[in-house]
Amino acid sequence: MRIYESLGLDIYKREILSLIGGGGKTTTIFALGEELKGLNKKVLITTTTAIYNPEKDYDHYFLREIEDFNPREGGITIFGDRVEKGKLKGVPLSKFKEIINRELFDFVLIEADGAKGKPIKGHAPYEPVIPKNTTKTIGIIGLDSLGKKIGDIVHRPEIFTNITNTRYSDIIDEEIIIRYILDPEGLFKVTQGKRILLLNKAYNEKTILKGSRIRRILLANGFKDTVLVTDIKRKKFY
Repeated sequence: MRIYESLGLDIYKREILSLIGGGGKTTTIFALGEELKGLNKKVLITTTTAIYNPEKDYDHYFLREIEDFNPREGGITIFGDRVEKGKLKGVPLSKFKEIINRELFDFVLIEADGAKGKPIKGHAPYEPVIPKNTTKTIGIIGLDSLGKKIGDIVHRPEIFTNITNTRYSDIIDEEIIIRYILDPEGLFKVTQGKRILLLNKAYNEKTILKGSRIRRILLANGFKDTVLVTDIKRKKFY
């Protein structure tokens, strides 16, 4: 199944998507961007924090300014402020707002959070950085965090343990992930627009079953947003 269909995107309506959490943000952004490009859409990929500086899979690349530019249909544009130590740094929100107001792009895909490559994280007070005109906030958790020690696998474990009432030595299980998602200071502490949860890296039957259990419990506890158990790399949804 295609990613844009699973996310419920209306391909005839302009969308601004902010991706937060850990466990597949960049992979999801570029895979979705390629799908939308194939639908002849004008796609902007950017960040309000930082991402690994892309070296391929785009048609245009700009730093600091996009001036006198009209993107072509069926193209991906990368935009950031500068490159430092292999990372593309995000532009100020004021500059981002200016670009959005020009309505140059059909879809804007934003990496609005950082996780240092970890599948799950605790949010510092200044995180995530989500523009106000975001239409959908997509929170991602890597199911490969299950069965691992918090101190080994979590970005900002000091914050995560405080939210979930756990210790560094505790092993992450479904209940801890559920606690983290539902807590007001957890994954969705800051959002704009519709919320979508991706339980990503469902690589095998065991993780698919655990992801499905997390979804059932969330919905039973009043979580009213879309929950998808997925393996984004293989474009599989369960």
